[in-house]
Amino acid sequence: MTTAINSARTHWSGNRGYATLVLIAATVIWGSTFAVVDYVVHTVPVHRFLAIRFIIALVCLLAVRPRALRGLSKQTWRRGIIIGIALGIGYFLQTQGQDLGTVPTVAAFITGLFVVLTPLLAAWWFKTRIGPVAWVSIAIATIGLAGLTLKGGRIDTGAIYVLGCALAFAIQIVLLARWSTPATTVSLVAIQILVTAFGEIISTSIFDGAPSASSFNFGGGQWLAIAFLAVFATVVCFLAQTWAQGLMPATQAAVIMTAEPLFATLTGTVLHERITALQIGGGALVLAAMYIAELAPARLGGRESAEAALPHLEP
Repeated sequence: MTTAINSARTHWSGNRGYATLVLIAATVIWGSTFAVVDYVVHTVPVHRFLAIRFIIALVCLLAVRPRALRGLSKQTWRRGIIIGIALGIGYFLQTQGQDLGTVPTVAAFITGLFVVLTPLLAAWWFKTRIGPVAWVSIAIATIGLAGLTLKGGRIDTGAIYVLGCALAFAIQIVLLARWSTPATTVSLVAIQILVTAFGEIISTSIFDGAPSASSFNFGGGQWLAIAFLAVFATVVCFLAQTWAQGLMPATQAAVIMTAEPLFATLTGTVLHERITALQIGGGALVLAAMYIAELAPARLGGRESAEAALPHLEP
């Protein structure tokens, strides 16, 4: 019996170690996607790029989980559509912000503000008290945001779009925390991807005109980038996260995923991305606010972060 217990413990510990490595790998991929998106949006119209990306992602997800959209209740569909609208708006604002010139590293840090905005939004929505830790993280994040959004003495318009993305993602997370169950998690993600793809198909028809053969005449690099974002950054990383988070505490997972802007910064450094000292300082403050929002409640005995237990779907 003792041998069996020790063997089970060793197997469980080994799986947790693998899960940590898998989640770190997924976070590295998520961090790199900001640079990949930046590469694509300067040559492919935003709505068309997002439509193609999410159509590919949906096909791949359904290939892996073919029953994800079968036998769902009207309530699940209704909730998934509402959450999907928030997700789709978030992706559009984030991508449009980068298209307007916000560099990937700055976009990554501003997007990460959803970690700070989520408890604030949840408290306002559900009429719960906002603790002192949340207010501290909000204050620090606000100062950091000022540093990130200032560009040559003026406010970066693209950064404002990305801030809207962070708010949309916070809404998506709050709704998922309210409505998602283990039985519906994959289905809700599939519905969100479907809604985003459908919305972007409509948007590209309105803003880019009816699609034709020339609409998809991209270079090989653009197609590889879109495929990477759809297959690896969305489907593979989502499935990896789902598996990994079943083997570790939510707080540990949150800390790993909060490092996403750091990996975005490393990617930007390799690509010789130019950011100002003010933006670096702002990013450092935003990162500090993110860690305070994630770690302090757990250390004080509060609830663990809702973000950590839910599918990560950005950028």
